Amino acid sequence: MRIGIFTDTYSPHINGVATSILMLENALRKLGHKVFIVTVNPDELSYDFENSDRIIRIPGIPTGIYDYRLSGIYPIKAVNKIKEWNLDIIHSHTEFGIGTFARIMAKQLDIPLVHTYHTMYEDYIHYITKGYFDKPGKKIVEYITKFYCDKTTKELIVPTKKTYDLFKEKYKFDRNVHIIPTGIEIEHFYTENSDKHNQDVIRMKYHIEKDDFIILFVGRIAEEKSIDFLIENHVSLVHKNKKAKLLIVGDGPDREQLMNLSKKLKIQDNVIFTGKVPWREITDYYNVADVFTTASHTETQGLTVVEAMAASLPVVALDDEAFNTIIINDLNGYLFKDKKGYRSVMEKLIDNKDLCIELGNQARVNSDSYSSKYYAERVIDVYKIALEGREDNESRSFFDKAKDVVRRGFHGK
Repeated sequence: MRIGIFTDTYSPHINGVATSILMLENALRKLGHKVFIVTVNPDELSYDFENSDRIIRIPGIPTGIYDYRLSGIYPIKAVNKIKEWNLDIIHSHTEFGIGTFARIMAKQLDIPLVHTYHTMYEDYIHYITKGYFDKPGKKIVEYITKFYCDKTTKELIVPTKKTYDLFKEKYKFDRNVHIIPTGIEIEHFYTENSDKHNQDVIRMKYHIEKDDFIILFVGRIAEEKSIDFLIENHVSLVHKNKKAKLLIVGDGPDREQLMNLSKKLKIQDNVIFTGKVPWREITDYYNVADVFTTASHTETQGLTVVEAMAASLPVVALDDEAFNTIIINDLNGYLFKDKKGYRSVMEKLIDNKDLCIELGNQARVNSDSYSSKYYAERVIDVYKIALEGREDNESRSFFDKAKDVVRRGFHGK
């Protein structure tokens, strides 16, 4: 199959969507498919053709939101090259510039369009409105989302039940929505694949002792991640155990503000900010930690949770639909509802490292369900549905089977 992936974020960007696309691309190629990429040029206002013209980078202007750039919706220099690719399927991963281009090309070339919805945009409105007109802003986001996912899109993929409910219950989406949790290269995060020397370097750099208890967060340092919750509750943990340290890996607009918060709370020696870390080095950070945590309520899935599980870390996460199908209390980690619940679970784990190891071992077993190969196979099932259509009985039977596969995978059965 010849597959065109359209995305506005791609390597060398470091974020959840870029990572998921890279995993899908690699897995599809390993399964014997031809994959072509259309994305935004991250550095220049020019076209760039890479890897024997299998990657097209389109000029785009900075949006002011992280590293994102917005491209034109019909970059003429890319059109002829895409025609030469002779694609069987177009798979879009964005609703904006490149996503609109994907819709146009799918319609113009009569190629089925599959779309993956990655981001709960309503949770990010504050970056645009700055706290003003949030309600109308959310209505605009809803309109844009529903417009993009119109009948041009043959099949829609979402990573979690939480996103499924957004489309089915709130947006009243009346067509197929496939729940396929995003896959990752879980083997990359295995403890045995982490470099012991690199782990030692990390410990020396950040003054981490062997008997320290390391609580890890990996992700963008921004308001929606609720990192302030972790820091504020770390005060209580430090008062009970001076060896408890919060290791925050990543960068973002709130980094300086949160560093000042830790100083204000007088726990700066127990809260470590690393800044941005290359993806290939992240596994070593997971493997110096004892537990992974997140209090974010804006995730569609939270790939870092799966990465942590693959690294044999128990996960302590907010009881949110993005996590409560992955994390099972007393099996591979814990879910918390409030500050009291968070502190109670963390104190329990700090006092019992053997329990951490036991939960972490099970977390690694559970991470197998999120392998990139399994993810790619299920995405291919959706491609086949889009290509075959829904009118004949054979297609309907195939779709029913595909839904069963998705349902079983979603519930871990």
